[in-house]
Amino acid sequence: MENNKSPKLRTVNKSVSAFPLNEFPKDFPFLLGKELIYLLASKGKPELEGSEWESIFATCIGADWKPSNVGLDDVVMGNTAWGAKTVKATKPSTQKRVRLISGRNSPNYSFGERSDQKADPTLIGKLVLEIWNERVSAIREKFKHLRTVVLVKSNDLSEVVVFEFETVRYDYELYKWEWNKNNNLVGTHKKTGEHCFTWQPHGSQFTIVEDVPEKCLVIKIKQPKTLDKDQILKALGFDKSWVTVTQKTSKP
Repeated sequence: MENNKSPKLRTVNKSVSAFPLNEFPKDFPFLLGKELIYLLASKGKPELEGSEWESIFATCIGADWKPSNVGLDDVVMGNTAWGAKTVKATKPSTQKRVRLISGRNSPNYSFGERSDQKADPTLIGKLVLEIWNERVSAIREKFKHLRTVVLVKSNDLSEVVVFEFETVRYDYELYKWEWNKNNNLVGTHKKTGEHCFTWQPHGSQFTIVEDVPEKCLVIKIKQPKTLDKDQILKALGFDKSWVTVTQKTSKP
């Protein structure tokens, strides 16, 4: 007997992101606050840079920390990947725009194109964006959702702002490129005149200027006392037997 019914299949929607953009898990801000307090108490100084922020963010959302050479997919959860950036600000909660160092894009290396101040700024700007776009495309082949998560931090880490945005390709035709007085290449949006990119010929550093969205987390923490190093070592039961010392000598 012929069966004309369609089979019932178990399906999984692989297009759903880890969570909606800028809607972090409920306990995320408290976990991040705890990590910041521990960092300050253990280090004794407010130092939090790229790789450490990547690791902390991954821990706080239950993702995997997988440092990459490209720097766009250092944190992974299912079909969603993040690059992580830190920026200093005197008062993070009032910061409107941030400058994000976003890798080294060298038209000279990638295209064999001269890229000093005598070069055509429009051409160099186009090539810089093409390098960026190629990186984004390569990562998006592996991950359906690609984002950048930003930590805007005060000098003492007592206040931070966290937000994320979609990591996208840029249409070079939308931007005007000019060399500025510092001999850096600046990209502005043709319609709005807003500063969007800076590229430095020396070192090929590429910076993206991003707006801080209205929907972002503002986290303030109480400054902890620094943990006493000797007390910690005593609690661990440390003694000299934990350390082995050898000295290499040159052969006669």
